[in-house]
Amino acid sequence: IQIHKDQCFKQIKITLIKGETNSMGKRNNVTEFVFWGLSQNLEVEEVCFVVFSFFYSVILLGNLLIMLTVYKGNLFKFPMYFFLGYLSFVDICYSSVTAPKMIVDLLAKRKTISYEGCMLQVFTVHFFGCTEIFILTVMAYDRYVAICKPLHYMTIMGPDRCNKMLLGTWVGGFLHSIIQVALIVPLPFCGPNEIDHYFCDVHPMLKLACTDTYIVGVVVTANSGTITLGSFVILLISYTVILVSLRKQSADGRRKALSTCGSHIAVIIIFFGPCTFMYMRPDTTFSEDKMVAVFYTIVTPMLNPLIYTMRNAEVKNAMKKLWGRKVFRSKVLCIIIIIIFVLRF
Repeated sequence: IQIHKDQCFKQIKITLIKGETNSMGKRNNVTEFVFWGLSQNLEVEEVCFVVFSFFYSVILLGNLLIMLTVYKGNLFKFPMYFFLGYLSFVDICYSSVTAPKMIVDLLAKRKTISYEGCMLQVFTVHFFGCTEIFILTVMAYDRYVAICKPLHYMTIMGPDRCNKMLLGTWVGGFLHSIIQVALIVPLPFCGPNEIDHYFCDVHPMLKLACTDTYIVGVVVTANSGTITLGSFVILLISYTVILVSLRKQSADGRRKALSTCGSHIAVIIIFFGPCTFMYMRPDTTFSEDKMVAVFYTIVTPMLNPLIYTMRNAEVKNAMKKLWGRKVFRSKVLCIIIIIIFVLRF
């Protein structure tokens, strides 16, 4: 009986070792992934190349202008513009994770990315995306304090607290992205290696894994979905309270507050609508996902500076003053030349 037990244990040990070896072998089979991109039609891809090159130029130029305006116009001392400057910085980083490669791939016959590059893209997409969500939430809190508690605004939103809140947005984004990557990296990928998307994201990666990903999919949905939907609900409640409080304001104060809050609400709807569709669902993918992803990876970062500039008199006035300076004009022209040069090559 003892000999029989020893043989059984030995067989189980051998089976486990083989399973681990096979799992590692499967994972090492895939060293790169192939993107399908937005379209397989050559003519459509050429049109998309022109359109998205223009979009990315607007993203860079628009957000850099806001950053320069906030910095050179000495608006950093105001909490709203302090966070707006960092939102523009995050928008540039967020779009730069996916847009440049997508634009280059539109003219490439074979759209590939290495395994390591894919994991890095998953991390950075979720890092900057989650950080943007938290910054938008903090900006909503800033507007709530400014409108509902105006007498205590500078006390509550002091420089020290603003810095801590900003640090919290970066830490929150980092922790979220670490969890996402930690769920994907251990999965075995043995083929196929084709992703029906234009960048690496969690759901398309789960679809390619050579193992059951149901539990991982649930955790991913809980992680991303909770942050996305939770922040969206908090933002809606915050702006509802703000809009109700505006009834007590004077006509001039109400008009100014509505202009500012209106721009914030527009950004929130454009950004959170597609994000909620993408991440508040189980481990499933649709062919429309990549088109939906365009809205929160490219369209929103492009519209943010336009919305905040057009609907905010203080930003427009600061830009007009700065544009009157020759030094500022020369810097902007240098930025435009650099952007054109980069996109050309």
